[in-house]
Amino acid sequence: MIPFSILDLSPIAQGATPADALRNSLDLAQHAERWGYRRYWLAEHHNMAGIASAATAVVIGYIAGGTKTIRVGSGGVMLPNHSPLVIAEQFGTLASLYPNRIDLGLGRAPGTDMATARALRRDPGASADRFPEDVQELRSYLEPLHDGQKIRAIPGAGTQVPIWLLGSSLFSAQLAALLGLPFAFASHFAPTDLIQALDLYRRTFQPSHQLEQPYAAIAVNVFAAGTDREARRQFTSVQQAFINLRRGMPGPVPAPVEDITGYASDFELMQIGQALAYSAVGSPETVDRELGAILVETDPDELLVTGHFYDHAARLRSFEIAASVRDRLAQKNPTAGKSK
Repeated sequence: MIPFSILDLSPIAQGATPADALRNSLDLAQHAERWGYRRYWLAEHHNMAGIASAATAVVIGYIAGGTKTIRVGSGGVMLPNHSPLVIAEQFGTLASLYPNRIDLGLGRAPGTDMATARALRRDPGASADRFPEDVQELRSYLEPLHDGQKIRAIPGAGTQVPIWLLGSSLFSAQLAALLGLPFAFASHFAPTDLIQALDLYRRTFQPSHQLEQPYAAIAVNVFAAGTDREARRQFTSVQQAFINLRRGMPGPVPAPVEDITGYASDFELMQIGQALAYSAVGSPETVDRELGAILVETDPDELLVTGHFYDHAARLRSFEIAASVRDRLAQKNPTAGKSK
């Protein structure tokens, strides 16, 4: 069975607070644990009124502390915003508190606008250029200590927190393959290079002490509900959020609308249709069919399910349906994922 995991941005709905969003994330994680999801990842974004997971390591600690078995991690930490040593210490601390449950996914983008990126780390361009070296430096801090090592991550050294590389480009795929790391592609909002990136990663993968064979995850938006109509209505929240972002007016997650065509121009709808192409939206039967087609096309080792909902109850129901779809897909193809 291909494992399903969750990628959460801890959405702040219109009229709600960051505290509401964080409590909802914990509630979802506790449900996800019962529904058999493998891991629960949170993403770093800054200066975004609709996302509460900016202090990603802090939120990971909150989620891990409120759950028991599900893996919790970053999807991801945007490494150009930080020094490798600080991230090693943060995730070394998390791994010390929650052994064998913490993942460290790393991204190369700042997760924000350039002005905010400069406020986070004063030279964002140069920081991105140093990304491969920073990944290697961070990796070294999580390895066992060696004689003569002067700079140590305490906690961190020897924890060997699993590192993933995240991205939406061929660069990230190639670097993950070169370093022998698992790779997660952000196909839920930037799918253009997905197929080419997966092929490049798998063809050029070099085994490492962390990973012997390539392991690729893809992210897919899932908006599932009792009917196709209700799922499409819930989906309009993320559609509006993307349109607002492209208009330069990001804000809290908007309430659903009955007809998205009244909110956006044809050109805007075409743009978001391309960005959100890897989405499964509909009733359980529709999501079963659409997710099945995506899995056949991409053959991932793991699926990251994401859903930026306005309504928390609808979000819970969607992830519950996705778990049931996972189980039905496994029954249809019981050998899927076993050779990977």
